[in-house]
Amino acid sequence: MRPADKLVRAATAFQCQIELERAGQIADCRSMISLLTLGAMQGCELVLRAQGPDADAAIEAISHLFDSQFNEP
Repeated sequence: MRPADKLVRAATAFQCQIELERAGQIADCRSMISLLTLGAMQGCELVLRAQGPDADAAIEAISHLFDSQFNEP
């Protein structure tokens, strides 16, 4: 499974709005197309934001995906 797919699957488990920002462009983490338009490559700087009832849990879960490099070998 590709990282963007893992990110979308993780984001849809939460009720809050989750966004990634790269160089001023914002993507909805529930949308594969939106994420792919960011053009984010490994090593680029991203800002993760979440707003809503379970935002803290979403930030923690998605941060863990990034920290574990999406469990990729």
